[in-house]
Amino acid sequence: MTEENQTLPEFLLLGFSDLRALQGPLFWVVLLVYLLTLLGNSVIILLTQGSPALHSPMYFFLRHLSVVEVLYTTDIVPRTLVDLASPHPRAISFQSCATQMYVFIVLGITECCLLTAMAYDRYAAICRPLHYSTLMSWQACTAMVGISWFMGIITATTHSSLIFTLPFPSHPIIPHFLCDILPVLRLASAGKHRSEISVVTATVVFIMVPFSLIVASYARILGAILAMASTQSRRKVFSTCSSHLLVVFLFFGTASITYIRPQAGSSVTMNRILSLFYTVVTPMLNPIIYTLRNKEVAGALWHMMKRQVSSP
Repeated sequence: MTEENQTLPEFLLLGFSDLRALQGPLFWVVLLVYLLTLLGNSVIILLTQGSPALHSPMYFFLRHLSVVEVLYTTDIVPRTLVDLASPHPRAISFQSCATQMYVFIVLGITECCLLTAMAYDRYAAICRPLHYSTLMSWQACTAMVGISWFMGIITATTHSSLIFTLPFPSHPIIPHFLCDILPVLRLASAGKHRSEISVVTATVVFIMVPFSLIVASYARILGAILAMASTQSRRKVFSTCSSHLLVVFLFFGTASITYIRPQAGSSVTMNRILSLFYTVVTPMLNPIIYTLRNKEVAGALWHMMKRQVSSP
């Protein structure tokens, strides 16, 4: 580690301190969305764990996705709420910034891999139904989840070790509300080239490659749907895929805009808004999408609510 980083400088998170008129309303909006995220994803976890109708590979992956969403928002939102309640920018220690980024990357990459596994599950169920029980055995599903977490940990360890061993100024200022990869990387005074290569490589591997695999899976699924003679069968198959497609679009769409679009001339305010959307809003929308657009989840929720009402 360089001599400058041995002093462990504090980072100053600007957050939304330059938009003071919006800090109060943003605080309550972010708090409400966070509580809804915790509630919605907790319901999904309980439903997929407790309802026998949801004991299938697709909902096994969905449960782990909801766990990731809860941890993901909890890594970001509590600190953001504290900062929004303060009229001035607040400092974050070197260790806290590194920890926040590490957890952020682990969970983000894990979610990429889980969404890909869910797409493969739909492909196996629709295109290879006779081999589904073999392809999506519980051992295979557990292995996919384990690999998803392993890839997240490996990527986070690589990024963190590259970024936080770079020399930083004595009083680094981050024009963001979290320790995201690109804003922190731009603060480093030397050695950025090595880390930038790592960021671009990870972006291609863990955004474009999973997204390409998902697109390929759904291309095969679309072909299978079009080959079905019954309109009712087509609708049933499409309804089981539509919720996952919406979640994929929200996650990969915002991630691609944030990390792949050219950074030259990009607005700091726009970067923060995009980050606020995919770190705060998207995790709230996922359980809503699965509840409203998936009849099995909606049915399990309805049965759970009836049991709660009828119980003494």
